Amino acid sequence: MLIVNEEQIMKSYNMKNAIEDVRKVLKAKEENKIADMHRTVIDFPDYDASALYMPSADLVSEVAAVKVVTIFPKNSPKGMPTTQGVLLLTDAKNGSHVAMMNASYLTRLRTGALSGIATDYLSKKDATILTVIGTGGMAFEQVLGVLAVRSITKILLVNKTTSKAHRFGEKLKEYGVKIPFEVIDEVSEAVKQADIICCATRSTSAVLDGEYLKPGTHINGIGSYLPTMREMDETTILKANKIVVDDSNGVKNEAGEFIHAAEKGIWSFDEIYCDLGKLVTDTKNGRENEQEITIFKSVGAAYYDLAVAKGVYQKAKELEIGIEIDM
Repeated sequence: MLIVNEEQIMKSYNMKNAIEDVRKVLKAKEENKIADMHRTVIDFPDYDASALYMPSADLVSEVAAVKVVTIFPKNSPKGMPTTQGVLLLTDAKNGSHVAMMNASYLTRLRTGALSGIATDYLSKKDATILTVIGTGGMAFEQVLGVLAVRSITKILLVNKTTSKAHRFGEKLKEYGVKIPFEVIDEVSEAVKQADIICCATRSTSAVLDGEYLKPGTHINGIGSYLPTMREMDETTILKANKIVVDDSNGVKNEAGEFIHAAEKGIWSFDEIYCDLGKLVTDTKNGRENEQEITIFKSVGAAYYDLAVAKGVYQKAKELEIGIEIDM
């Protein structure tokens, strides 16, 4: 079995690779070539934390994977990562387990790739201002995903703790992002200016007020993945001309803001425009005019992890990285 750690993955596999591989799996899913089981979520209320178990298989490539990811927000003051994950990759031709890899970066990367793909189809081509609400562990690759598809000239950062937002901006600079950033105290001010908004919080109450959205704004909502969580308010949902999701079944069971709106009777899941795969396969149109407000909602699905895990394994073999061990 090949063991690949996070540092090795980060050096060999980037956002461009992830976007390419995620596009492929979106097409494969539309062609019914992916087997995907509903993920299991175990909550740890004492720590405001969760563990997610996510299996899937590619029936054409004959490879399967299961990812285990834990999200422990209270780890940060202890100097520990809030999101930790591992992924087991299996050869579905003979059942042998071929690789084990760190999945924390892959989770962030594939989610950023999804938002990048959605942004490419749904945001205005001349979008220049990106607002990031929530600068925690999942937000960095959200920025990278958007930057891969749009010529952003300014990044506005909003976080409950402003010092974390400043550190996030400095991290972008250290990474090589030359686009100027500004930390904004009031969410409403950052929303008013935005062409594209990325929400990456675990909030249980809405952090995005749709009252301040300007026409033509595109929103990526990736932080809430439980029925109790909400990032976008009802106004945002009702203002949207198109709502695109990464996985319809997952969103119906896990996207708190949409579940809440549906239960109140002010919105219905029938109003979802389509899954993202429909845009990638040109079955549905993306943005059709400059005034549309669009939302991409992502709760994650195991086959996206499978897509990037396959890519990492191929890269590791090509570049001869990782450690082979006898199990």
